[in-house]
Formats: sequence, structure tokens, C-alpha cells
Amino acid sequence: MKTIEINTLHPGMIFSAPVYIEGNNLLVPEGVAIRKKDIDRLISWGYHTVSTEGDVVTAAAAAEEEVLELIPLDESSGDTGSESAKKQNSGSVPSLAEVQENKGAYRSYVDLIDRLDSVFFSISTGISVEPWTVNNMVTKLLQTVRDERNSIIGFILGGEVSGHMMAKSSVNTAILSALIAMELKLAHHKIMQIVTGALLHDVGMLKLPREIIEKSGGLSEAELQRIQAHPLHAYKIITRELMYPEDVGIIALQHHERWNGEGYPQRISGVSIDMGARIVSVADAFEAMVSEKPYRNSMIGYQAMKNLLADNSRRFDPDVLKAFIKTMGIYPIGSIILLNNGSIARVMEVQKEAPLRPRIRVLIDECGKMYRPDEGEIIDLLTEKSIFISQALDPKEISKKRD
Repeated sequence: MKTIEINTLHPGMIFSAPVYIEGNNLLVPEGVAIRKKDIDRLISWGYHTVSTEGDVVTAAAAAEEEVLELIPLDESSGDTGSESAKKQNSGSVPSLAEVQENKGAYRSYVDLIDRLDSVFFSISTGISVEPWTVNNMVTKLLQTVRDERNSIIGFILGGEVSGHMMAKSSVNTAILSALIAMELKLAHHKIMQIVTGALLHDVGMLKLPREIIEKSGGLSEAELQRIQAHPLHAYKIITRELMYPEDVGIIALQHHERWNGEGYPQRISGVSIDMGARIVSVADAFEAMVSEKPYRNSMIGYQAMKNLLADNSRRFDPDVLKAFIKTMGIYPIGSIILLNNGSIARVMEVQKEAPLRPRIRVLIDECGKMYRPDEGEIIDLLTEKSIFISQALDPKEISKKRD
């Protein structure tokens, strides 16, 4: 392994082999350009070096894209000193990561994704993975959920982390599964098993061709059969390669079973489905709806919740679904909402006793004044009876209208 000083890295650098942090945590795979965000994150985390067995293939392939990301939309005026003020009054909704990126919760969230991506890379290339690697991630994830619950939920809806799609989806599913299991007051050892199963529930997808996973059109019968075999692959990897007990493997095996018995691969139903698998099924479905895929845009949290509420005991255990809605609310943390007075706000905290009246922070007030993500007024809709939510908004649509 070659050691490379971080101060010698530049946006757009592409290496002929994967680049790692601390020896076994993947930064970028081979052939993928290093972004300015990656470098800034390493510096903020206190790292000084990375390692790789490869060489620099190119240092310019993505540099232009990185530079464009840094140019403000209204740069034609040349008044660079006022760009920050212009952005504050542009009408775009500030990202949660704008205030959280250098804080502990966001760093932990991104680190979990990076580390799990490294685990998936090792499994896909036949490199053995020690179970303690995943166990340490489970411990860290649960601690982060307990310490930074609201922030970590916001990151799932925010979608600010780009790339590492499968690892991000699995971390998000594990976080949501942990919240459901805690709401159901399951024993600690059972929660640990469920979070482990959630992190690894889709590991069987590594056995499938990428063109099938990312296909935008309909699947052929043969392709569908291969997709539906991924829980079996996951079960074998978890129990035979990673040597986890049956209790963990069964979560991955059964997470696509349905409450009404119309799932796969075994077509079992009701309480015959493992409780952990029932929890991961709800978490996985919500995560899939709110996350952007290569073949479709993401769904806002409120619409995803409405879809889950319309299930009518077909796919999900009603008690598990009830626990999920109780812990997440009808308007999940991080949701952007329009109030009856014309203000736009972000949901900051769910009120379990009143899911339609969360605590919110104003982003744009009724006069059109825009606030930084951590400066707007906090309003408790449980006590401010004259204010209520008119509708949920898609942050991307608001940003498109800012010009």
C-alpha cells in the first residue's frame, strides 16, 4: 500500500485501485474521481493520509465539474463579497447538511456509509470480512441514533450524501429499523440482531449484474427470478461467509415476505415471518420511496408515509407499521412544509401524541425573509393552535423556482 498525503489530493483525481482511509475503510473505488467534498471531509475529520495500491490515472476528468459546483448561480455581477447574502434571499431551501456537515452526527452518518461500502466492496471481490467489523458499526449506529436521533433522521430525508447507493440505503434502513425496534421496546440483544440484519439485508444484491439492478424498464421473467433470489444469496453470505447465527440470516431471508403471504422467496405470512424481517420490511420500503434511484426521483417523506398508511395489512405487520408512524410522524423529521400563514418550515421534532403538529423551524417567513437553517424561529404547533400545516413540499421543486 502506498501512503498519500491528503494535501496532495485534488478534485478530479482518479486512481487505478481503490483508495482507503485507515487501511480498510473505502474512500473511493478504482476509476471514481475524488471530489472536493471527500477531501474537505477528510481534513475536517483530522485525517492526514490515505492509502492505495494504485496510481493516479488522471487528475482532470472531474475537476471541471467540481469547479462548476462552487460557482454561484448569480456570479455575473462580479460582486463576490455579496454572494452569501444573495444565496440567503434566493428562495432556495437550505440543506440540513449546511449546518450539520462538521458536527458529530453527520460525520458519524457519513462514516457508517463509507465503512459499509468498504465491507460490500470486500464481499463483492472475495475478500474475507471479519464479523467484528460489522459489529462495531452496529454499536456506533445505535449510539448515534440514541444521541442524535432527530439529526440522523433528517439526513435520511435530506439525501445530501451522494454515491455509495447500496451502502447508504442499507445504513438508512438500519437506522429506521433501530427506531422501530426501540419503539416496540424490544430487548437490547434483539435490537442488535435486527440492526445487523438490516445493514446486511441486501448483501445478496452483490451477486447480481448491475444492469439488472439499475434497469429502468420492466424486468423479464428471468431477470425477476434473479432479483427474487437475492434474499437467499444474502442468507448464505450472512450465515456461511460472515458466520452470523440463524437469527441474523433469517432477517435478510424474509425481508421481502408479505403479511398476506404474497411475498418471496418462501411465501410465508403473518407472525410466521420473523419479527426482525417484519421491521426491516417497513424500514426498507420507506427508505426506497424517499431515496433517489437511477431510474426515478425520490418521494417526499409525507407522500411515502401516506403510501405506507394505505397498506391495509397487505404487505406489513400493522403493529410494526403503527410503531414506525408513531416514531416518525406523518411529517417525518427533515420534511419541508408550507404553513397556513404562507411560511415555509422544516420539521425538527415529532410529537408522538399529535403526529400532525410537530415542532418546526421557520426557513422562509410570511414576508419572504429567508433564514439560515439554524436561525429561524422554532414553533411548537402543539401549542400554537392558530398555525397548521397546509401541505408538504418537495425541496427540489422550491429550489427550481428560486430564479
